[in-house]
Amino acid sequence: MSRKSSSASAQKILIVDDEADVAYSFQRVLAEEPVEVVGVTSGTEAFKGLKKDVYDLVLLDVRIGLEHGIEIFRQIRKEYPRQLVIVMTAHGTAQTAIEAMKLGAFDYILKPFDVPELLSILRRGLQAAASIKELASEEGEKVAEDKSFTPGLIGASSAMQKIYKLVGQVARADAAVLLVGESGTGKELVARAIYANSPLAARPYVAINCAAIPDTLLESELFGHERGAFTGALTQRIGKFERADGGTIFLDEIGDMPLALQAKLLRVLQNGEFQRLGGDQTLRTKVRVIAATNKDLTAMVKEKTFREDLYYRIHVVQIQLPPLRERAEDVLPLAEHFLKRAGKDRGLKFSSASKKALQSWRWPGNVRELENAITRAVVCAAAESIEPGDLPPEVVGVASARQVGGETGWWSMVSQVAGEGGDLLAAGEKILVEKALGEANGNVKRASEILGVTRAALRTRVERYGLAGQD
Repeated sequence: MSRKSSSASAQKILIVDDEADVAYSFQRVLAEEPVEVVGVTSGTEAFKGLKKDVYDLVLLDVRIGLEHGIEIFRQIRKEYPRQLVIVMTAHGTAQTAIEAMKLGAFDYILKPFDVPELLSILRRGLQAAASIKELASEEGEKVAEDKSFTPGLIGASSAMQKIYKLVGQVARADAAVLLVGESGTGKELVARAIYANSPLAARPYVAINCAAIPDTLLESELFGHERGAFTGALTQRIGKFERADGGTIFLDEIGDMPLALQAKLLRVLQNGEFQRLGGDQTLRTKVRVIAATNKDLTAMVKEKTFREDLYYRIHVVQIQLPPLRERAEDVLPLAEHFLKRAGKDRGLKFSSASKKALQSWRWPGNVRELENAITRAVVCAAAESIEPGDLPPEVVGVASARQVGGETGWWSMVSQVAGEGGDLLAAGEKILVEKALGEANGNVKRASEILGVTRAALRTRVERYGLAGQD
């Protein structure tokens, strides 16, 4: 579609927002810049403007009256494939951010704006527009069909918004991705989000935890084996790489992979070739690799416990996942999500005291620990709301138990069990074990699954507190 060139003296920005004063705000922010700002309040007006003139940047709100900004963006991509677009919203969600970046947004910004950051983004955008103006073409790339986003990535914190943007960007490519972060930060959820939003979403997705499988069996799991390759190999086995051919493989805890196996993995990543254990036939596979670790691979490379050449193969794009303590504003939204999922139709809600307890804990086990805590709280809840007494004792904390729980409820129950001068933590633990055993009808194995601990650990506590339970 042909458009009239903009003047050489000033660059032009089109603001698409149903609130007219947003364009005025941009005019004030850019008052000292050689930029012309034009504001429209609907998608129809936006396309009229784009048809009439060339804009260096389009700033597009996600919600424009009854219109959805992403749909307008998708149409812009079809009609003006080289147009630089910045998506803006007051309601930052994982799906919106990922979809915007997947469609090729130059950036994604949240309202209310941080003015210095906004100016930095706009200047970068205008510079990019100037660089590509002479190369602008009306033959754009066809945008991949919309794919449903894998649920689970939750949070409106700035740290998570950056993750969503990166997921949207890397999903479009087939480069190897390394996810780094503490245990329980959601690395597998991010891997699935990348896969679900990629052109390979219709192809296989295969995941393997390198730390959960003994070294002697890991090679067979990855590459398969022939019948008779070792004692117990009674039939041929197809490995994960063979199953993932044409799709995506997720190698979780790759830092735990033994050195000898790292060399074989490197060959697959370099040449796409491997052999089944005990076989002599060279097989080929083409997969996208997403790896994850909670270890410092750069330190391991220096210590020669992780191959440097393999590190650079899997480290094309790195995404660092923040621990939950660095995005405290996401704790309650995550907790509500887990409560809705675990509570199903019970209609449970958090009391103000339990919310305070959840926000006060540092969550060393991150999102996984939070999910386990809410699951256990649902099991233990006797009323229509989650009270501090339903949460794990360490989350409530002895020092704040009286303040959080009050003289009744949790504090009263624990005090009664502990007695004068008793061990309050032990008393809280005993209550939790009793409730889990009650839910499991005395079955220790089932109770251990409810609490997220090993059966041996729970059996020790059952015996310590003289409780009744059977295996």
